[in-house]
Amino acid sequence: MDEEKLIHDWLVRTLKKRLSRDYKDIKDNIEGQKESFRGQYPDLILGSHGMVLSVVEVETESTITEEAAKRWKALVEGPVKLVLMVPKNSVKEVTTLLWNEGIAEKVSIGTYDMVIKMP
Repeated sequence: MDEEKLIHDWLVRTLKKRLSRDYKDIKDNIEGQKESFRGQYPDLILGSHGMVLSVVEVETESTITEEAAKRWKALVEGPVKLVLMVPKNSVKEVTTLLWNEGIAEKVSIGTYDMVIKMP
């Protein structure tokens, strides 16, 4: 398993645990495509009282592409909010892709950064 996949899966699990305080129904697609939303398989589907409120996609540097932006666009049709978790240094690239797809106002961007400090 490559490092990006390990980071991706770890971050999805961490987000699921943290978000469980705010959402009563959280479905994930860590172990494969099990839970669909609008024909897509986002990393997390966040709901409460039978309603989907948000979906979360965790992206790595190699998964931030124009094809990914088209998937994001399919997820934000309607009232559901999309949250993208992207590497801190990729925010500009992601924002450009969102504007190009016309969905920048419908997407929230969160960032992550892996920092290792050695003495």
